[in-house]
Amino acid sequence: MPASADETLDALAAGTHADPFSVLGPCHGPLGTFVRTIQPGASGVTLLCGTGLELPMTRVHAGGIFESAPVEAASYRLRIDWGGSSQEIDDPYRYGPLLGRDEIRDLAEGRKLRLAECLGAIPVAIGGVEGVHFAVWAPNARRVSVIGSFNGWDGRRHPMRFRHDAGVWELFIPELSAGTLYKYEILQHSGEVQQKSDPVARQVEGPPATASIVAPVPAFRWRDGAWCAAREARADKPLSIYEVHAPSWRRHPDGRPLLWRELADTLIPYVRDLGFTHIEFLPLTAHPFGGSWGYQPLSQFAPLPALGTPEELADFVDRCHAAGLGVILDWVPGHFPTDAHGLVRFDGTALYEHEDPREGFHQDWNTLIYNLGRTEVRNFLIASAVFWLETFHIDGLRVDAVASMLYRDYSRQPGEWIPNRHGGRENLEAVAFLRELSAAIAENVPGAMLIAEESTAWPGVSHPVEQGGLGFTHKWNMGWMHDTLRYVGHDPVHRKFSHHDMTFGLVYAFSERFVLPISHDEVVHGKRSLLGKMPGDAWQRLANLRLYLAFMWTQPGKKLLFMGQEFGQSAEWNHDTELNWAEAATPEHAALRLLLRDLNHLYRDAPSLSCTDFDPDGFRWVVEDDADQSVFAWLRHVGNDPNALLVLCNFTPVPRERYRVGVPLPGRWREVLNTDAVEYGGSGLGNLGAIDSDDHPAHGFAQSLSLTLPPLGALILRAES
Repeated sequence: MPASADETLDALAAGTHADPFSVLGPCHGPLGTFVRTIQPGASGVTLLCGTGLELPMTRVHAGGIFESAPVEAASYRLRIDWGGSSQEIDDPYRYGPLLGRDEIRDLAEGRKLRLAECLGAIPVAIGGVEGVHFAVWAPNARRVSVIGSFNGWDGRRHPMRFRHDAGVWELFIPELSAGTLYKYEILQHSGEVQQKSDPVARQVEGPPATASIVAPVPAFRWRDGAWCAAREARADKPLSIYEVHAPSWRRHPDGRPLLWRELADTLIPYVRDLGFTHIEFLPLTAHPFGGSWGYQPLSQFAPLPALGTPEELADFVDRCHAAGLGVILDWVPGHFPTDAHGLVRFDGTALYEHEDPREGFHQDWNTLIYNLGRTEVRNFLIASAVFWLETFHIDGLRVDAVASMLYRDYSRQPGEWIPNRHGGRENLEAVAFLRELSAAIAENVPGAMLIAEESTAWPGVSHPVEQGGLGFTHKWNMGWMHDTLRYVGHDPVHRKFSHHDMTFGLVYAFSERFVLPISHDEVVHGKRSLLGKMPGDAWQRLANLRLYLAFMWTQPGKKLLFMGQEFGQSAEWNHDTELNWAEAATPEHAALRLLLRDLNHLYRDAPSLSCTDFDPDGFRWVVEDDADQSVFAWLRHVGNDPNALLVLCNFTPVPRERYRVGVPLPGRWREVLNTDAVEYGGSGLGNLGAIDSDDHPAHGFAQSLSLTLPPLGALILRAES
């Protein structure tokens, strides 16, 4: 039964009417067209017709509903008397729908890749009138309103139009502009009213504030066209990544983090001087709790406000590219926090998450798991990934916690998880999502990297989708990291019993396109800093670390090192303070940084160390079984390259005189790097000048070298053609 006029006005005044455009703005009555508006708290409203006619409107409901007499007015404005002040506005309810048929179809089908072009808050002009178009997906809400300081945060004043086919609510509010604070007020079918931040906001307030901010349409003038065009050509080139938590890399004396423009002046030259090829940031998507380091994000389209504006982030990336540095972002599609203003039960139902906690709740992190079986949720996340790559010219995404997405029983006991439709533990919806994600990025941002933090033996993570893989370009080698860190943590006298920890990684090293990571996760929560993991006295710990870094930089695989480890910070990383730059300036720690710099430059300059990272023909063990002396030796080469590199590592503090090692080429070999060199803080023991091979067979070669191996030291030698 249709509602009576009184019931309609009561519902409108109470903020429960689900179809505001049927009862607000120009309305058709028995005597002609009249205008209705709701302005709670107003003492009077006047209709200002385009002809110059001014018509006082009649209050028809105590809840602030006013109606005009019948009037022919193609355009009009409203003057609102607030009892002491007045305000003129353009009426949002005289405008028609903005989302077109194609956009509604694409939203409903989950095929709107550039989601921020139609959802969120977008400054637009309609018929010459400037304003903001708001749109939000909330299919199960009874009513959704835009609220902000412009309407006293009153959800009765700007209820939105519901587009049933896509479950989207939209409203154009004239005369609003970039910088406006807003939220959505959502009336659930239970009757509860909640205020929610915009899931597709492109700018947000910093915590503890929770409002979204209308962001200007991006208009940054990029200068990196040549850099972006060459991405695909760099696909198999050196990749050496400096991982950074931007708020705690360096700070002002009062504790404030550096802003993007300040980071551009300091971080970029620092990383470039060290020889890294890329900076990787822990998540920059806005998040409510700094202690999560960004891994519990709520704003998949808005950058962290504490570091500056989106335009300033764009400028930072542009300056990185001008300096020859790529930028990678950590990105989190696996879960989100339960903050009430966020995505949790967004429209009163489990919209973004699963209803059943056996699928939808992360026990480890007390977070909610995205429902990747839902078309709109997959589209939301893939659109976020493409948004960061396209809008900010990001060179790649490192996807967090992929293992937790792939397995339904991840970190769960029997009975705490739901099998897939085949009765298995694999999360088929997550597999489909990751393949769809990789395909979308490859198609829309050619050459962009997609790096998986995946800690299991899931096959084909970095294999093409058409070959049955997930489509990532790279995968973190977590097994290599755990094995080698366990080995170097032993006292050298015991290392011979764990010799296989340093060789096992080569059994599977070429099964994926691996990155060797020493990340933030390894230097927090009582795990100690990288230097702190090393045994022995102060000199031995630094020598161990120099040796370990040389081992890492000469093994097959791309490189990643978390900030502070380049100079051997003694303390664990603390996100609440900056790195220990006073320690970095001491001679012994500055010497370690010099070694890391030289390793990076050698890695970038020697094709045998980077071009064959994924090619088993580019690596050969020479000495892998000398457990008693804890010595390893291997060759890195490109085909029959006469300038092959020979690497030797002595993981004991005992110098090895006249250590014989086979070589594939007769002639002279020259020591190009020695981690025990005096300039790196070592003892200076090594092999000066060129060393001639002799006819003494060893390790399957007809020629060999007799070398001095320094204590806790690595040697890199190059064949001289």
